[in-house]
Amino acid sequence: MNPLIRTAAIAVATAVAGTSLAACSSVNSSDSSSGAAPTSVNIVVPADPGGGWDQTGRAFSEVLTGEKIVETASVSNVPGAGGTVGLAQLANETDANTLMVMGLVMVGAIETNKSATKLADTTPIAKLTEEQEVVVVPADSKYQTINDLVDDIKANGQDVAIAGGSAGGTDQILAGQLLKAVGVAPEDIAKSLNYVPFDGGAESVTALLGNKVDAGISGVGEYAEQIKAGKLRALAVSGEEPSGLLPDVPTLTDEGIDLVLTNWRGIVAPGDLDDADREALTDLVTEAAESDAWGKVLETNDWDDAFMAGDEFDTYVDGEVTSAQTTLKEIGLVQ
Repeated sequence: MNPLIRTAAIAVATAVAGTSLAACSSVNSSDSSSGAAPTSVNIVVPADPGGGWDQTGRAFSEVLTGEKIVETASVSNVPGAGGTVGLAQLANETDANTLMVMGLVMVGAIETNKSATKLADTTPIAKLTEEQEVVVVPADSKYQTINDLVDDIKANGQDVAIAGGSAGGTDQILAGQLLKAVGVAPEDIAKSLNYVPFDGGAESVTALLGNKVDAGISGVGEYAEQIKAGKLRALAVSGEEPSGLLPDVPTLTDEGIDLVLTNWRGIVAPGDLDDADREALTDLVTEAAESDAWGKVLETNDWDDAFMAGDEFDTYVDGEVTSAQTTLKEIGLVQ
């Protein structure tokens, strides 16, 4: 799988001597001793209510409290700039028991928004889920296969318009990597790709149904209803295996294109955690992710279980950041 990420900085809290306050060397812990199992956590969702990050954060909160892993797990929305507003807030967070939902979209947003706060400034805790992307066309499109579409792009470049989500997000990253995978030279990707960003799946569906664009890329869940209704035709999904929502749609690799890319979501914490606090949070998230209750959440939402924690996730994030930086340069979004 292609690599991509790593995250955000946190202010060092000043140790304050006082009658009722205990001193600490870095991020303050709401529990009495560093590394103690938290009884409560704060979950930051760096997006508006209703989207994938919000669904993930609220579902995880319900599992944490429902399974009695913690007593409370509050959720707060801090939307803006592809998650980088919330990321900047995490950089100044002084409560060690704070978790922030993030993912591949944030990796791209950090680059395109030139965010001063990076994923390297956070403490990676765990990767939770993956969701496949799907490439679609209107039902009456001349394109019958994914190779028909990419062959036309190779021949006619920006005459072929592709709809997707926000600039620099997972959809556009997939579009760029798709062209590279079928042999478009890296220096030619930017001038070959006509990517039309939309704020959400509903807007891109409207553009597709109105024949304003030739194809669309989004998460499987965004287009599944229109595909099943026969209004859109799915050409390929982007995972290693067919999607549970679209089991009859081939993968890119099935179609001879050596590319796997999923929109993954994970959790990070403030950056200056000591080893004990990081271990406590990792244990807490791991317990929730391994519960039957979380398994039901995955099944209900057709999210793939992609759990990965600790140093393995840290390394994964580094790779994702590097990969995203390369792709975004090739499609001309960053220098």
